Amino acid sequence: MPRILSIDYGQKRTGIAVTDEMQIIASGLTTIPSTTAIAFLKDYFSKEKVEAVLIGEPKQMNGQPSESASIIKGFVTHFTNHFPDMKVIRVDERFTSKMAFQSMIDSGMSKKQRQNKALIDEISATIMLQDYLTRKRF
Repeated sequence: MPRILSIDYGQKRTGIAVTDEMQIIASGLTTIPSTTAIAFLKDYFSKEKVEAVLIGEPKQMNGQPSESASIIKGFVTHFTNHFPDMKVIRVDERFTSKMAFQSMIDSGMSKKQRQNKALIDEISATIMLQDYLTRKRF
C-alpha cells in the first residue's frame, strides 16, 4: 500500500511526515529548507510509493486564511506543476504548532531542545497526518 505524506510548508522551513506502508502510523520524516522542497520530494517519490500529499492550510481562528496562506498557495501551485498526478489534500493546520510544542514539553524535552523550530515543524506535519488518518478511519 502506498504511503501518505504530510507537508507543513513555511517560508523558511518545511516539516515533512509520512505514514507507514499500511497507513496506520504517522512519523516525522525530516525538516528541510523550503527552497529545497520540490527537489527533496522528487527524490523521495522516486524511492517511495506515495498515494497522496497533505498540505497544511493556515487559517485564523475565524476560519479565514491567515497571512501565510498566499505563500502556501504558491507552493501548492508549484507542487502541482511538478507532480500533476499526485493527489493533494489540503488540511487545516490551526493549532498544530502549539500542539507540537506541548508534545515536546510532555515528552520531557529540555527548554533548549524545545527551541528547535525545525523539530516543531516536523512534529506539526506529523500531527496533521495522524489527525487525517484518525478522521479517515471513521
